[in-house]
Amino acid sequence: MTMKRTISLGLLGTSLVLAGGLALAAGQYGPGVTDTEIKIGNTNPYSGPASSCGIIGKSEAAYFAMINDQGGINGRKITFISRDDGYSPPKTVEQVRQLG
Repeated sequence: MTMKRTISLGLLGTSLVLAGGLALAAGQYGPGVTDTEIKIGNTNPYSGPASSCGIIGKSEAAYFAMINDQGGINGRKITFISRDDGYSPPKTVEQVRQLG
């Protein structure tokens, strides 16, 4: 399971770098992206029956903090917003709507 997480985080980081480069080349940005910041949001079960999976969100936050410490992506800092969905589908929908 650890290898899958490592690969997943690596692919996530690679896709962020590529997306940041493409946005810079195009000169236009989507929602949540400015010249100085990239906002990324997610939900994780930090509480509830699957709270042990909350470590994934904490690992992602640590990874993005490391990227920010190294200068960000093309000079942009990552703002990672993670919300607790309690492993409940109705709460997940509510939290995702708040992220939007």
